[in-house]
Amino acid sequence: MWKILGILLGIWLVLSIIGFVVKALLWLGIVAAILFCATLLFGLLFQRTPKA
Repeated sequence: MWKILGILLGIWLVLSIIGFVVKALLWLGIVAAILFCATLLFGLLFQRTPKA
């Protein structure tokens, strides 16, 4: 699961950088930043804890 989340976080990070560098694509940067935070939050909330 962490591998998939890592790939998604990488994609969102690249899209947000492109969006903020190119002023015409500022909306892309904002959406990517929101998706980055949502993916990170999802991973932290639903991580599997080892069973004792």
